[in-house]
Amino acid sequence: MPPTPILHAPDAFGDRFDLKQLPLARPGSGYAVQYLGSDTLLDRERGIFLPVRDPGLKALFDSFDLAHRAASQWLWRQNTSVEEHPLAIVPAFFDFALERHVLVYGVLCPSPSSPRP
Repeated sequence: MPPTPILHAPDAFGDRFDLKQLPLARPGSGYAVQYLGSDTLLDRERGIFLPVRDPGLKALFDSFDLAHRAASQWLWRQNTSVEEHPLAIVPAFFDFALERHVLVYGVLCPSPSSPRP
């Protein structure tokens, strides 16, 4: 993807975290960009959001920085903001038995008071 002319704040998509340091029962194997309030993740090759069950989805980024850059680029291409389209960088993994991505924390809402879709 081309460079993004507008950089978003380091915490625009949540606090930076290190997968190896998270105390998770099911450890994440990558960083994913989740569209909050949904089970969709940003596909790292096509730059679009797809459901976790989509067989062609490639959503795992190797680093927080790569996921942040991809989220910033998506917002820039949509000519929108994180307030209009809430995104978060979350831990995720690919389950080879289920043949799909898994959101470690499940579907996250844009804010604690927001209802789930």
